[in-house]
Amino acid sequence: MSLFWRIFLLNAAVLFAATALLLLGPVTVSAPVLLTEALIMALGLVAMLVANAALLRVGLSPLQRLTRAMTTTDLLRPGRRPAVSGHGEIAELIMTFNTMLDRLEAERAASSGLALSAQEAERRRIAQELHDEVGQTLTAVLLELKRVADGAPAPLRADLLHVQETTRDSLDEIRRIARRLRPGVLEELGLISALKALTTEITTHTGLTVRQRFDGDLPELGEDVELVVYRVAQEGLTNIVRHADARRVDLALRRTPTGVELLLADDGRGVGTATEGAGIRGMRERALLIGAELTVDPGLRDVRADVRTDAHRNTQGRTAEPGGGTGVRLRVPISNGSN
Repeated sequence: MSLFWRIFLLNAAVLFAATALLLLGPVTVSAPVLLTEALIMALGLVAMLVANAALLRVGLSPLQRLTRAMTTTDLLRPGRRPAVSGHGEIAELIMTFNTMLDRLEAERAASSGLALSAQEAERRRIAQELHDEVGQTLTAVLLELKRVADGAPAPLRADLLHVQETTRDSLDEIRRIARRLRPGVLEELGLISALKALTTEITTHTGLTVRQRFDGDLPELGEDVELVVYRVAQEGLTNIVRHADARRVDLALRRTPTGVELLLADDGRGVGTATEGAGIRGMRERALLIGAELTVDPGLRDVRADVRTDAHRNTQGRTAEPGGGTGVRLRVPISNGSN
């Protein structure tokens, strides 16, 4: 039955009931209308309106649930679809909405995959050019500066040595940027070695303490999955360095009954009420590409408890205060992450 006929019949039922009461009941209307008769008619009108509203509320409740689903749907956080309920056009509308969500999520995943693949290819190209062209040019400049400094007088030699050190620092920085753009360790030695190299680099250049825990029985992951896990860890650590004002970070990669989990927890200021930035949205898009689930816990209640172990407790006794710090959890199912 269509929505029009359902509403029409509901109203018709109420009007028929009111007419039957007037015809069969003892109520009469005088001319002029008496006060008691006016009160009875007013009460009947109120009862009729209340009954009509209740019937319409029941009939249109599936539309209200669909409206809530429409306002809360986020393609970066796939969730349950609204249950198909109601009759006629209402059930058809809910099914159409669910089909539209399936199509939008599939199209977004495909477009995000193409965009991220192009991004990784561009990163590799830039890293290669930095290493092969800029790096070799600076290396040649260093050798020339050394040759000139060896034959220069003492006052000039000091200035040349200072320029040489500045150039060497610039070369090291370019190599570091190239490594971040293209994690060669990941391709050559695997995910755990790449994560260890990443944390070592973060610790060296920022003074942040990073405590690590890696399970030894991790399943074999595909190249795409390893790259996603690495990029999520990289982006998470970068966000902590830039925004968290933290002193310590716990990083763990462990095997679970359903797959693999990457855990990050810091003791910084937390995200508070701030909206998610491009970094977290990028992490969510990468997670969707491999069927993983990314959650951000602003209070560390779950992630901190999972990351911390007796062997990794803070020797100074410092613990995260309630509501402080941020936890990031990436759940990768084995069916999507194993070869």
